[in-house]
Amino acid sequence: MALLADDPLGAAREDPGDTQTYDTAYERVESDPGQHLVVADRDGTVVGTLQLSIIPGMSRRGATRSVIEGVRVARDERGSGLGTELVTWAVDESRRLGATLVQLTSDATRTDARRFYERLGFVASHVGLKLALDD
Repeated sequence: MALLADDPLGAAREDPGDTQTYDTAYERVESDPGQHLVVADRDGTVVGTLQLSIIPGMSRRGATRSVIEGVRVARDERGSGLGTELVTWAVDESRRLGATLVQLTSDATRTDARRFYERLGFVASHVGLKLALDD
């Protein structure tokens, strides 16, 4: 959870001290066979993470798609190729699991992240919208 909070956007929306919330979320994700939590470990330290969601669908002739979410790499690992390795794994795993399309979103303020994804072949082809449902 510390990796999710380790940037200005994450610091405003994450609370690594609230372990119960994350424990509950982890149990929900872990029990769903379409969800894959990936952690990169270097010498016993978590240095990267992402979540891969496999979603069966009706559009695109019943295509299965995947969504890559929550990609984070520890500050001292950035530029090491770990992010590329994580996302490449997610794309390969998506293909292996029968997905025909991989999607992800990145906050509009994360210009470095957008360049990173574009270097990996992702295309900014859609406009993403969201609606917060918080109380």
